[in-house]
Amino acid sequence: MAEAQADHGGGIDAAARRFGGARADWLDLSTGINPNPFPLPALPSDAWTALPDQTALNRLIAAARQVWSVPDGVGVLAVSGASAPIALVPHLRSSGRVHIPGPTYNEHARAFRAAGWEVVDTGATAQVLVHPNNPDGRFHAAPGALPLTVIDESFCDIAPDRSLIHLATRPGTLVLKSFGKFWGLAGLRLGFVIGDPELIGALSQRLGPWPVSGPALEIGAAALEDTEWAETTRLRLLRDAARLDALVRAPLVGGTPLFRLYEVDDAARWQEALAERQIWSRIFPYSRRWLRLGLPPATGWDRLAAALQGLHA
Repeated sequence: MAEAQADHGGGIDAAARRFGGARADWLDLSTGINPNPFPLPALPSDAWTALPDQTALNRLIAAARQVWSVPDGVGVLAVSGASAPIALVPHLRSSGRVHIPGPTYNEHARAFRAAGWEVVDTGATAQVLVHPNNPDGRFHAAPGALPLTVIDESFCDIAPDRSLIHLATRPGTLVLKSFGKFWGLAGLRLGFVIGDPELIGALSQRLGPWPVSGPALEIGAAALEDTEWAETTRLRLLRDAARLDALVRAPLVGGTPLFRLYEVDDAARWQEALAERQIWSRIFPYSRRWLRLGLPPATGWDRLAAALQGLHA
């Protein structure tokens, strides 16, 4: 199977150049980021002025261990989003053969190939599971052990009971967590790698000192500690996902409460029709019928409904 071209959500500047409007005019539904983010706490002034220090980092790591029920003896590394470890993890082992069930988030295959790995269906010495999968939201069964296993749980905070975090005790296993999706603060650039302490140490060496900013340490800790906000948010996301399904009125292929994947007659036509109204969606190079939509903010529902009404007419 030929590798799909690199594709991502976002890219509002490019969409505006093509379809018009200022960046502020656009409703970005392409990314699957919570449109109602965690409210920013007041920050101590030295979060901005001092190099990040150990006390703030320790608080963040303790909060991460608590919220994700990280097993004892497992390493936890805070990083600047999930993209950095995705690019670096393939370099932690000698290149070989990796299995990445797809279609899925394309950066994993790109990173492994760039590090000299071959992406295969059988005979692999490494594996990557996106759990739940992007874009169809499917969950994976616990995989067998391999010398290197990467479990990308960037969207798993919508269903923490489905996490495979217990596998982080296995040698060679790393679980990736993205803070920006569920907590809605993608611009903060915060993520976590959890798992084999030896691999965590090697990854930390590659990242160097201060991989996470002072503001990110403070905001991340406050958010992870606020379990009431997280529980309320999960319920709201479920309601909003059902509301979106009712508006779109197209067969649901899958998804999560943060994004929905629909089957439409012509995904490119739908994307262009929405873009003419400055609403950006996600389509995929490997399917002409799949359209992915994230949730709009509270102020965007009526606008989206009007745009969809035109497509249904």
